[in-house]
Amino acid sequence: MSVVSQPIDRTDGPLKVTGQARYAAEFQLPRLAHAVIVQSTIAKGSIVSLDASGAQKAPGVLLVISHLNAPKLPQGGKAAIKPPAGRTLSLLQENVVHYNGQPIAVVVADSFEHAVAGADLVRVRYAEAKAQLDFERAKRDAYPVKQMPQGEPAVAWGESDKALGAAEVRIEQTYTTPMETHNPMEPHATIAAWEGERLTLYDSTQYISGVRETVAKTLGIAPERVRVVSPFVGGGFGCKGSTWSHVVLAAMAAQRAGRPVKLALARPQMFGPVGGRPQTEQRIALGAKKDGSLVAIRHDVVSHTSLMEDFTEPATMPTRALYACPNAAVSQRLAALDVGVPTFQRAPGESSGTFALESAMDELAYALGIDPLELRLINYAEADPRTGKPWSSKMLRECYADAAERFGWAKRPAKPRALREGHALVGWGMATATYPAHRRPAAAMARLLPDGTALVRSGTQDLGTGTYTVMTQVAADALALAPERIDFELGDTLMPPAGVSGGSTTVASVAPAVKAACEEVRGKLASLFAPGREQDVVAENGWLWLKSQPSRRESYAAILARAGGAPLEAQAKAEGEERDKGPYATRSFGGVFCEVRVDEDLGRISVPRIVAAYSVGRLMNAKLARSQLIGGLVWGVSMALMEETHLDLRDGRIVNANLAEYHVPVNADIGAIDVSFCDENDTRFNPVGARGIGEIGITGIPAAIANAVYHATGRRIRKLPILLDDLI
Repeated sequence: MSVVSQPIDRTDGPLKVTGQARYAAEFQLPRLAHAVIVQSTIAKGSIVSLDASGAQKAPGVLLVISHLNAPKLPQGGKAAIKPPAGRTLSLLQENVVHYNGQPIAVVVADSFEHAVAGADLVRVRYAEAKAQLDFERAKRDAYPVKQMPQGEPAVAWGESDKALGAAEVRIEQTYTTPMETHNPMEPHATIAAWEGERLTLYDSTQYISGVRETVAKTLGIAPERVRVVSPFVGGGFGCKGSTWSHVVLAAMAAQRAGRPVKLALARPQMFGPVGGRPQTEQRIALGAKKDGSLVAIRHDVVSHTSLMEDFTEPATMPTRALYACPNAAVSQRLAALDVGVPTFQRAPGESSGTFALESAMDELAYALGIDPLELRLINYAEADPRTGKPWSSKMLRECYADAAERFGWAKRPAKPRALREGHALVGWGMATATYPAHRRPAAAMARLLPDGTALVRSGTQDLGTGTYTVMTQVAADALALAPERIDFELGDTLMPPAGVSGGSTTVASVAPAVKAACEEVRGKLASLFAPGREQDVVAENGWLWLKSQPSRRESYAAILARAGGAPLEAQAKAEGEERDKGPYATRSFGGVFCEVRVDEDLGRISVPRIVAAYSVGRLMNAKLARSQLIGGLVWGVSMALMEETHLDLRDGRIVNANLAEYHVPVNADIGAIDVSFCDENDTRFNPVGARGIGEIGITGIPAAIANAVYHATGRRIRKLPILLDDLI
């Protein structure tokens, strides 16, 4: 029986529950020093003076690095590498301040406490300049996006303006989403250690190879001199996909101090220096016939970026793919602010974009007098609306039907404010979830050891999503071994390289490489067992035998011993896809249904139940897949009702830079979540049939909640988060 798809327990679970899993900040090195970043307190200007004398005299302080004494880096510290692997960094090469919270000095001491105390003694005087912090004002000078990695910034087909003008029913509205900030359980952390001219970085990252390349180019050294180690990551979700300033600063500090240096960000330092989701303003116009069929879509997005570097929140991407429509146009523009560079945050663009599009579809359904689910079925896209390509696999109809039946959608009254329970107004809402499927080049190594066990490696990452477990399952099937006889290792640039663990691509990219390497090893073993008769060989649970001669049977260990006792090894590569070049369009889909209750007197919103079904390709591990989708849905509740980063428009300071005031859900905020999957195997997409599932869970659910709030109250809220203030 195949091990893949089975709900086996996490192979790394015992290490985590016993505290043996070692995260970046937990590596113990001799003479380890501690570094703390000093941050700017103005939004824009320059440093007139920086007095570190008090810090340098403080107990335990080893050194203070600032623009006054930092080593001069090639190209002024600007990495010769394009985002997302490298960003515009603040590496103490100049006295210019670009945003509040920018690193302007690093204090290194013999203990963390001494470093914190020393950082507090650094005195800075600034010459302030007028900063642009108001998104409403910055929008006036918004400019078109030149390029973005997800696709063309502006796309059109048909004649949308003409079709909108002639539409029998039309809605046009503006939807907004706020700045949001990553808050994974593990903040960013790096330990840097030099051995002569070689640098080892223990880093909390989603992309060990990207860190290696970026740091090497930034410091002006060969990549072969940099090793990056990251066996466990305590959550990434996009913020750890790029190499940020603290990583290079740790390397600089360690080199100057002549000893290993740990630089771990405090929770408030997660707000600004390491990115976050940009705010958006999204104008959507939908035109339809009276029967509900769409005739035109227009979706225009403005999102904020930093004056340091352009970053685009690609919120128009789902609009290009979700519904069949002969006329459509989308555009993306940027409004630049004096803030830190934004970055990818779980389902970038797709989560914010589906909020706007799926809210607009709900509004259109009410305008037409058609059930919201029925409207989506009327406009079901049998092929990609923009390219006309068939889907590699799509079971969204089945998702709608399954989730709607389990939710009881057929009993939903059409009229808002029709359901009530005591003081609570009850509302039911639904939306479509979606996320693109991509894969990147990856490599893997498999080694069959003399005792019949196997070692499999790939230089990928595990963000807590289950990569160790899933790759063990893939290897187990390919080698015909029990999972407990396989040791899968990752998280080291000495291993065969793999891409960033972002964009829900890890399984889709790495699993084919693991499968190919293991199958090659098994082929070599079959040749040792029965030369020239490999096609007649059967493998199962560490044994080979011949189909034509079942009595001829031998264990892996015995075969290797007979051949001299040396291990068998193979390496394999899996290619990535060329975007938009293949014969099929590839996306994952889901149907999300939720119930909300709104206290009629207080405006407080709760979400007692969510029912969702997903079309995501083959499940590699049913238990981990369900956990991933539940986690995404929880974050969707957070996005809908809680999360918002508040920027002080006077000085650019983030005023809620802690988990006391940056609200995220606790257990009491989350009701019942019922997740199911359609039975699918998308081998047109890749050899293992799996598409990524890490990000689709957060898409759709914010809109479903907003639509349920309207159904409960009759009040349409077009902004996130939806607060009780909006309903009182």
